[in-house]
Amino acid sequence: MIFLYFLIFCLAVTGLYAAMAASVTAWSVLGVFALSFLAANLIFALMFTVNSLLLPRLAPGEGIEKQHRFSRWICAAVAQWLGGYAGVRVHLSGLEQLPDGPFLFVSNHRSMFDPLVVMGWMAKYNISFVSKPSNLVIPIAGITARHAGFLSLDRENNREALKTILQAADYLKRGVCNIGIYPEGTRSKTRELLPFHAGSFKIAQKAGVPVVVACSHGTENVKNCFFFQRTPVYLDILTVIDAERVKATGTGELAEEARRLIQRRLDEVEG
Repeated sequence: MIFLYFLIFCLAVTGLYAAMAASVTAWSVLGVFALSFLAANLIFALMFTVNSLLLPRLAPGEGIEKQHRFSRWICAAVAQWLGGYAGVRVHLSGLEQLPDGPFLFVSNHRSMFDPLVVMGWMAKYNISFVSKPSNLVIPIAGITARHAGFLSLDRENNREALKTILQAADYLKRGVCNIGIYPEGTRSKTRELLPFHAGSFKIAQKAGVPVVVACSHGTENVKNCFFFQRTPVYLDILTVIDAERVKATGTGELAEEARRLIQRRLDEVEG
């Protein structure tokens, strides 16, 4: 979608040039189009930067009362922007299963493009992620993400991890955003599905919401094809574990069920 906006801007500038210039050649039109495309990218980057500079600073671990909608839009637009340059071709399936109300989104994690696909191509579902602390202290991007509802989770500090779980549950209860988390805790660099952290599912239990189980594959190939060719990536919604069953089931059992479903899907598509 963001590149559609860029295209409209470029066509408008090029059309204005063609209408007003005394002499127009094919090369001059091409040059104006290219320069306007560069300008669109710079304007977008500047807009992203200015927005982050105007946002109130948040103390470490501090949550938000209300989601900053423009920051949320920026996150989705940046995801589409990066995905466009990376040449990803996203294929979604199973979206009809998604609940109308709040939910916890869990999936396997193979690449930095996994959350970008969710943010950019499932933008209307307003999913913000629980991420490692280092991601949310990145200049400009970190403050924007936090105001969009992203939370940091320090798995090495149990007390801080519990605070994040409670904060994520609070966001779900208040309708700030839906929450996404990767129960593996880190990217799998071998395609092998890593063990799931059962504590991730406490968020859904404490918020009283269903768990959406998804499977991502293909994103691990993006880094090898960046700028050179289109890369198909897939995100399949496998099932929704309803809130009542989430509440009645232990987190270890929920983690094992989600992992089993994702592994079965990976076996189907990859052998």
